[in-house]
Amino acid sequence: MKAILVNPDKSLVWADVPDPVVGDEDVLVEIRCAALNRADLMQRDGDYPPPPGCPEWMGLEISGVIVEVGKIAAEKSDWKVGDEVCALLGGGGYAEYVNVKYDMLMPVPKGRTLVEAAAMPEAYATAYLNLFIEGKAKAGDTLLMNAGASGLASVVIPMAKAFGLRVITTVLSAEIAERVKSTGADIIVDTSKENIHDVLKAQLDAGTPVDIAIDCLGGDYMGGCLQYLSHGARWIMIAALAGRFTEIDLKNIYVRNVRIIGSTLRSRTPAFKAELLATLVKNVWPKVEEGLIRPVIYKVLPIQQAEEAHAILARGENVGKVVLTVK
Repeated sequence: MKAILVNPDKSLVWADVPDPVVGDEDVLVEIRCAALNRADLMQRDGDYPPPPGCPEWMGLEISGVIVEVGKIAAEKSDWKVGDEVCALLGGGGYAEYVNVKYDMLMPVPKGRTLVEAAAMPEAYATAYLNLFIEGKAKAGDTLLMNAGASGLASVVIPMAKAFGLRVITTVLSAEIAERVKSTGADIIVDTSKENIHDVLKAQLDAGTPVDIAIDCLGGDYMGGCLQYLSHGARWIMIAALAGRFTEIDLKNIYVRNVRIIGSTLRSRTPAFKAELLATLVKNVWPKVEEGLIRPVIYKVLPIQQAEEAHAILARGENVGKVVLTVK
């Protein structure tokens, strides 16, 4: 089969690789679509290696059609050849085929396309993990979701709204703010014109402080935000794209009972991920099928144009997910 490999000069190439060998607990999926994540760019640069046992090529979420089911997978699940599925992977999605343990697969939600389904597993699992498991979100809470134009934000914001949260998000320009309106965020902060600290202080003074923050930026501004959160707030760090260092007044942490939580999905155990995916199908898929939550697709490209797709993410021009089609 073919897969996208990284050359020594960091360029990408669609090249021959060995076919997967289907284990007893595996399901072989013919990949139709693979969605991009910023982690793919990090892996390409050598900063985010796949877990042991995973293919070396990138790709954390895919959709496709089952073409083979291992013996134990057939005994322990209802999957069968011909089922349309989407899957969360440790890696290996930029390819024609992939082996997936049977409990890491999910059905394509009714009414959603394979392109949409490919954009769901990693982003939706990450969103649910940080909103409801780490963030303990409940209806009526206020969420700060930074980087409102990101693929993750395009999932987190509608999911939060569907479960009754109020959402504040940040963007870099008025143009991006206009494009992000479709996510349903209640307040969109254009940080080229507004200081996020001032916005959060105003929210605190108005009695509507932030209860949960999902932050992929970090950097200088992060520490200054903590004094304006609600008592018992959760600030969840999932990346540090704006810088790894900040200054924190520790008194704000213990006086306000603020929790700073580091969170990544990729480092979780397979058992945790399997349970998380089952919870997604139970709690979130019905809202997807009702149309209350829907993945936002920015652009669809053939997998041979993976370089161009990566460039879109690197430039930060996308609002929503970029998806590669394989078959």
